[in-house]
Amino acid sequence: MEEFPKKELEALWAPWRVEYFEKEPRNRNFLTEAARANDDATHFVIARRKTAFLMMNRYPYAVGHLMAVPYRKTAELSLLGENEIVELWNLVTHAQALLRAATKAQGFNIGLNLGECAGAGVPDHLHVHIVPRWSGDTNFMPIISGTRTISEGLRSLYEKLIDAQTKIEIGRSK
Repeated sequence: MEEFPKKELEALWAPWRVEYFEKEPRNRNFLTEAARANDDATHFVIARRKTAFLMMNRYPYAVGHLMAVPYRKTAELSLLGENEIVELWNLVTHAQALLRAATKAQGFNIGLNLGECAGAGVPDHLHVHIVPRWSGDTNFMPIISGTRTISEGLRSLYEKLIDAQTKIEIGRSK
């Protein structure tokens, strides 16, 4: 009797994933660097507002995982001003519109991980996660093999999101 999983299932061929782990160790200051950057495409910044910006997550939980980030580095929600809070949530709404247009997202998980014990990968610079979801998007991979599959590379998705944003802005100006 053959053991499960079969050898054919033990290897997952996903060459596009190299962009997620090629640059090791992870840069823990990437949010601050993205906040200050002039080259948005290099940092996967989608939109900028006065006190916050929207960017792609380089280590996504799912395709299209975005983050709304205040420019000001803080770990505490209570230290944000009202304008920063409003702008963060406006960017969350904008992210949903972009993801619906670019990836046909059907639902979203939205939240913050505040503190290391809560799962914050960057505990000293809070950010709101916007994770798109689709009916039936959960499968056996994380449960059986501890593997999450990401079906699209960051660069191609970035281009789709920028295109969706341009179309949304053109639609608003009409």
